[in-house]
Amino acid sequence: MKQTASIIFRSAFLLILGVVLGIYLGRGGAGSEPFGLSLQHNDKMSKVLELVQYNYVDSVNVDSIEGATVNELLQKLDPHSLYLPPKQASAVNERLEGGFNGLGIEYTLLRDTLVITQVYTGGPAAKAGITGGTRVIAVNGKKFAGTGITDSAASAILLKKGKQAQTVIISALLPDNTSAEKSFTIKPGRVPLSSLDAAYIEGNDVGYIKISKFAATTNADFKKAIARLKVQGMKKLVLDLRGNGGGYLTAATEMADEFLPKDDLIVYTKGVHEPRTDYFATDSGSFQEGSMAVLIDEYSASASEILSGALQDLDRAVIVGRRSFGKGLVQQQFPFDDGSAVNLTVARYYTPSGRSIQKSYSRGVASYRNELAERMRKGELFSAEMSFNDSAINKKSPYRTSSGKPVFSGGGIMPDIFVPADTAQSTPVIIALTDAQLFTSYVLDRMQPLLRAYPLADKFVNTYLPTDAELNDFMQYASGITRRFPKEELKASAPAIKTLLKAYAARFKWGDSAYFQAVNKDDNTFNKAFTAIR
Repeated sequence: MKQTASIIFRSAFLLILGVVLGIYLGRGGAGSEPFGLSLQHNDKMSKVLELVQYNYVDSVNVDSIEGATVNELLQKLDPHSLYLPPKQASAVNERLEGGFNGLGIEYTLLRDTLVITQVYTGGPAAKAGITGGTRVIAVNGKKFAGTGITDSAASAILLKKGKQAQTVIISALLPDNTSAEKSFTIKPGRVPLSSLDAAYIEGNDVGYIKISKFAATTNADFKKAIARLKVQGMKKLVLDLRGNGGGYLTAATEMADEFLPKDDLIVYTKGVHEPRTDYFATDSGSFQEGSMAVLIDEYSASASEILSGALQDLDRAVIVGRRSFGKGLVQQQFPFDDGSAVNLTVARYYTPSGRSIQKSYSRGVASYRNELAERMRKGELFSAEMSFNDSAINKKSPYRTSSGKPVFSGGGIMPDIFVPADTAQSTPVIIALTDAQLFTSYVLDRMQPLLRAYPLADKFVNTYLPTDAELNDFMQYASGITRRFPKEELKASAPAIKTLLKAYAARFKWGDSAYFQAVNKDDNTFNKAFTAIR
């Protein structure tokens, strides 16, 4: 898989991280004893662990047993209460804090040479002058190319994170110069990460913004993007929350505030030990008028459902896609001195109409985690009728939007416009080509002269389409993969392969917004939403 310093574009991975989150920031949680409890050493769990540590026949890592024991206890409560070991807790929090310490690059290995494919704006590598397409020849004076370097070894050297990471000296060949080496001295430092994957104008007046997570910087990132799109003529908005597994509750409420008038109820939370807390819109929204659509799918969870549920209940947006994940529990993170933490469910959240969208977990954690696979098995991802036949949804609903339209609870957000999953975009052929990094490699090897002919992303996305001859050239280039599949499968995947060739080329030169701009041209969900708000 492609190594990346930040966002990994896999919906399932984002969901796994997202459902760990949904973190409530309304209270404290920064202290070493946030529980308000003093755990004595004479309690049973501590006593048993002490006995194991000092009396068991073999050497045992007591810390790992303790973590497993605590997690087993928490998982008996609900699927989202979790114990996080130090590294996992750090990774989860880093992802939501708007950046990390490192070099700020993505790369691929091409013929035993590490080629940098993306450089993060504002990071140390970008400040040092490194650009996409740079080929790394040596690192810290040691030969790096042609040495059988592996992904794990390259990652350990070049994706260093942490405040103590050492300066790296890279000797490299620049993209347009295959003979002269240039040296770069890079000290790992802060790499800012936006929680927005894309923001661009489609047509003359429809803005498109894709949000990958609800992080500390999400609202600020959104405000900057929406201001830029308004200058370009944006009057309507498509907000893409597909694959967004959630994040901070307050980030979701801040985002909802951007679209709603003053005093509209966004969401409320309550639990046995948590009094009801209401979140209302202020009068500071940057897009309170103008048609909008929100895109969701089965991987949209937690904070994504808070936002889409509020906009649906208040008739502010049309919801397009497929039924969302169904996570209506709010976690608060309680840290320990060793860097580990407990994410404990402290409340449920309710949309403005009063509905909880949490799906049932009464059959246990394993059944809960298999629920999306069950939806697929029953055909729900391909049929609106099958979605409504699900036991979580097919009950008569007492909940209504502001205009009186019925909405459903207990199993996620049901879209207003259902769009079936597009299997043509994720065939075994395409998955194999992507996993082998062949789209990226082909762009680096064969498409650079073409890209130099396009100075602007819009012109490339709107006018370029790979020809059949270029498709055949790619198939030959990727023959190590393509020859494994029958001709009929290759033919069926051909249109999507052309789209991805174009999208990967756009991303290499202009970044993520250009990638999604290219992909969305053939995206059924986006096109349905675009039509709905015209």
